[in-house]
Amino acid sequence: MTVATRRAAGLLAALLLCSAAAAEERPAFTFGYLDLADDIRYTRWGVHPVDIRSETNRVDLRPMAGAEMGVADIRAFGRRAGVQFTLRAERVADADGLPAALEAIRAETGAFVFLIDAPGAALRDVAAATLDQDVILINVSAVDDRLRGEACAAHLLHTAPSRQMLADAAAQYLVARNWNEVLVLQGPLEEDARTVEAFRHAASTYGLKIDEERTFVLSNDPRMRDRNDLDLLTGRADYEAVFVADIDREFARSVPYSTQDPAAVTGAAGLRPTPWHWSYLRHGAPQVHGRFERQTGRRMEGTDWAAWVAIRAIGEAIVRTASTASHDLHAYLLGPDFRLDGSKGPALSFRPWNGQLRQPIMLATEDWVTAVAPLAGFVHQTNDLDTLGRDRRTSDCRQFAAPEQPS
Repeated sequence: MTVATRRAAGLLAALLLCSAAAAEERPAFTFGYLDLADDIRYTRWGVHPVDIRSETNRVDLRPMAGAEMGVADIRAFGRRAGVQFTLRAERVADADGLPAALEAIRAETGAFVFLIDAPGAALRDVAAATLDQDVILINVSAVDDRLRGEACAAHLLHTAPSRQMLADAAAQYLVARNWNEVLVLQGPLEEDARTVEAFRHAASTYGLKIDEERTFVLSNDPRMRDRNDLDLLTGRADYEAVFVADIDREFARSVPYSTQDPAAVTGAAGLRPTPWHWSYLRHGAPQVHGRFERQTGRRMEGTDWAAWVAIRAIGEAIVRTASTASHDLHAYLLGPDFRLDGSKGPALSFRPWNGQLRQPIMLATEDWVTAVAPLAGFVHQTNDLDTLGRDRRTSDCRQFAAPEQPS
């Protein structure tokens, strides 16, 4: 090693030590993260006797990886704000343990921002339990419309899209393609029924005609052929498209190219509405996905994106307000000046009437993003992103006290 090389190495080591020392001197700003060990969305896989998921899909698809990448991505924000960002995660046995885990993390770290990956019912319970606490909860995975409607809470924000936003995106695409008559296939679960309810609302909004709604079962029982045979399920009906409501996506996989009449398939199969897809090539999305894949060894899912963008939203708010006080951040996030780049095109913002993050929805096959909603021609009087989901006029949320704000 030459003298110059030794000097350079010594200078680099000194700089790294100084950087580490400076980081240690900055106070910590901790993000809490809560999820469930027994989360049916990750542990249940329908009734099929063989696991037909790919090797990629067998890995843990929980979105904590997105939150971890988000914390790494906002390090520069921390230096500007004079804080050091950290993530404190806790996986609890069941939903009943969420409030106690949240309180324990608060007592240990002083955290007041909590990302929560849990089903809608569990999220409603933890929001109710923390109603009088000085916390900001961010939903990164539950699509339940009731969380944005009658069960909304002023301290609960949503970076995951609602079920209605996803249904509206599918409806916009069908209208844009002039496929106006739709056959709806509905699965046996409550989530399937709520998906159909959202699609009915979207069809009414955008002028689609639901020709018929038919229920299916995942079974080979010959006595139930009218509900498990696609020729029978999709026969004797007048339709140009099929919308499939199947939360497990096990039956839905068989629908494309198997309808009795040629038809586009959307919903749980075919062209699926999703907040994020690995194949999107614009607005910096390949860089986001590339970082995620290098760090995790898998493709970025919609819930990963929702966790990542939740962290970025808080980082942006801290820098813009020059504050780490919860009331300052909450007010800024719901205010008219908040804008966020989510690598999906237009600037994102939170709806001040129910805490939902406005965002485009991608319509994608397994391998390609075919379109991004809102599609051209679908406009709103304040913000075109409000063509997706319930806008202020149609919202059932009554818990937000935010004044009317321009979008």
